[in-house]
Amino acid sequence: MSQYDVIIIGAGPGGYVSAIRCAQLGLKTAVVEGRETLGGTCLNVGCIPSKALLHASHLLHEAEHNFASMGLKGKSPSVDWKQMKSYKDDVIGQNTGGIEFLFKKNKIDWLKGYGSIEAAGKVKVGDTTYDTKNIVIASGSVPSSLPGVEVDNGKGIVVDSTGALELPKVPKKMVVIGAGVIGLELGSVYARLGTEVTVVEYMDAVCPGMDADVQRTFKKILEKQGLKFIMGAAVQGVEASKTKAKVTYQPKKGGDDATIDADVVLVATGRKPYAEGLGLDKLGVKMTERGQVAVDAHWATNVPGIYAIGDVIEGPMLAHKAEDEGMAVADVLAGNHGHVNYGVIPGVVYTAPEVATVGATEAALKAEGRKFKVGKFSFMGNARAKAVHQADGFAKIIVDAETDRVLGAAIIGPSAGDMIHEICVAMEFGASAQDIALTCHAHPTYSEAVREAALACGDGPIHA
Repeated sequence: MSQYDVIIIGAGPGGYVSAIRCAQLGLKTAVVEGRETLGGTCLNVGCIPSKALLHASHLLHEAEHNFASMGLKGKSPSVDWKQMKSYKDDVIGQNTGGIEFLFKKNKIDWLKGYGSIEAAGKVKVGDTTYDTKNIVIASGSVPSSLPGVEVDNGKGIVVDSTGALELPKVPKKMVVIGAGVIGLELGSVYARLGTEVTVVEYMDAVCPGMDADVQRTFKKILEKQGLKFIMGAAVQGVEASKTKAKVTYQPKKGGDDATIDADVVLVATGRKPYAEGLGLDKLGVKMTERGQVAVDAHWATNVPGIYAIGDVIEGPMLAHKAEDEGMAVADVLAGNHGHVNYGVIPGVVYTAPEVATVGATEAALKAEGRKFKVGKFSFMGNARAKAVHQADGFAKIIVDAETDRVLGAAIIGPSAGDMIHEICVAMEFGASAQDIALTCHAHPTYSEAVREAALACGDGPIHA
């Protein structure tokens, strides 16, 4: 007799969501997690704490730049960094504690420690081996390294995203290596807190792979907020002392090496799958060339009874993608059909303004030879956005030229991360731009910009 129907390794967004769904579907479920708290990277040292700091620093920016024009007079707040970090930690505690409550509510066993898979159906945690019918690997990812750069979060000079959340003080100068989501979010936090932030990026545009219109507009807005950019630069190394660091880079197009001094260097060059210590080599679990666990359309590995989801498999390293896969694999294990629509997974950058995208880009469609139309509307024409000093940016919808079916969208503006879901639902149901345009949107709301972009795919927007 197996002790469990399923043991899930990892309690991040993919793992804990999968565990709850498994339990709801009647499967006896356990989760292996070595951290002191549940929630994985996202809740402990990723998505949630960074959003707390983004929120706090955004309010400071509003106080310093917009309060006076609204008749809110007085001295701007000073930054109590210790208290701000305490606020962040409280937010983390509320969320991780909430998951622990959900585990108890759903009768999910937390096997505390780091696990290894001894064989199909056997998971070892500490000195105990547990029997299970199925195993789901949800071990997530870790920050990727960069040749010539040694990260030491303990010293607080050369740090990754985890270390950037725990700096002992707000630095005067910071160099961010990488102009992706993590680098721009954390870079913008410190820029608002008064740090001189320089972003060094190997590619020629921020957020590589994103809509080109958004890339250009986003960079301009961030520059207006004080961030400096060195694009097309290959970092050669980082030399750190006890209190400072020096970043050496070489222009990609050629030329002499150059250096930048900083109090803190944030290495934000992406993440890589983490499956160390699980014993996958010994089991013969097939891996991809990029070190991901290879799975089929049902998230099953080549070893019967072993499945994998989230950052450790192919696809965007996003918490909500892992959650979708977690629910889907639970359905598979319960004998149902598991479904994830990989064409409708939104991506969000939680800066101010926010950036959100879903579906195809113009560049991708051109590469495929597809015929399409684009509808675009600036937030300068949105009454709500202008009323709250957030009129930078636009909403953009891409549709099939013949059928008007929505193929993708990009929004840069206030609450973009929330507004993108209107497009996600539209795409999930195969809606056209006209369907969105004919749907009544409340006034005044930011979402009216999405409707105007949909109208722009047809006869034209009203307020432009």
